[in-house]
Amino acid sequence: MINSNYLIKKIISECEKIILDKELQIKLSLASFLSNSHILIEDIPGVGKTTLAKTLSHVLGLDYARVQFTSDLLPSDILGVNYYNTKESTFTFKKGPIFTQFLLADEINRASSKTQSALLEAMEEYSVTIDGKSIKLDDIFFVIATKNPYEEVGTYELPSSQLDRFAISFSLGYPSHKAERKILQRKSTNISTLDSVTQDELNLIKNSYKTIYVNDDILDLLQEILKFTRDSGLYKNGLSTRAALILIDISKAWALIHSRDFVIPSDVTTVLPYITRHRLILQEGRTNPMEIADEILKNIHPDK
Repeated sequence: MINSNYLIKKIISECEKIILDKELQIKLSLASFLSNSHILIEDIPGVGKTTLAKTLSHVLGLDYARVQFTSDLLPSDILGVNYYNTKESTFTFKKGPIFTQFLLADEINRASSKTQSALLEAMEEYSVTIDGKSIKLDDIFFVIATKNPYEEVGTYELPSSQLDRFAISFSLGYPSHKAERKILQRKSTNISTLDSVTQDELNLIKNSYKTIYVNDDILDLLQEILKFTRDSGLYKNGLSTRAALILIDISKAWALIHSRDFVIPSDVTTVLPYITRHRLILQEGRTNPMEIADEILKNIHPDK
């Protein structure tokens, strides 16, 4: 009988046929999907961000749409628009690309804050409001957004309210020497040939996620982390309660990915840097997200 552990290994294995030597990023992406949250990938162009999104959507068997964010993109270009149908003498709603299961918001910080904010309701409530009418999205709605460095011409800061909707943030970085050689030799597999999981199999994994147990010791660790980020004075703002809930959710998914039905401290400490990366800013400016996480864990003594 097929179980969730087998299916998760299958998903990761299929993705690794395309996304070479990036097991951590594949697992983080899957953890975010399982916990019904969203991902922000911050990196330079050309390192495989779009390929990761297309590969994961195919292996998960989800409907996929891509929006290329530009300075002239309007909210209606994402959400859709009511237009007057002259044949029927009535207004008809034309759905935008947000009505999908897997949305790639490519180069999200090239659009204005107003357009970026068009995603907020959808990412939080799985619905959009058009001309005062709320319209539900699919039960599965997963966003991967890519962001270029701010130093590039034509990029905008993402508002904190938008950043907070993303559970985790990471970069892909350059491929390893061995992986890049395979890419240059064009020996990688075609995405269309990868196996996809079925909707029933996806439901099985999702149901397994719901059973992951979090004990009081883990909650104590989480609250110590929150207290340090808020009271240490090192950061402009400490972690919010929403961030803590996300940390629990991603830690549960990380436990499931590693074939456990309960969370252990290393699940929390492993995913912590990718949850704090876009949330915690030192008083004197940004720093390496791993250094932020190390500073937190060093000060709260999680192993005491």
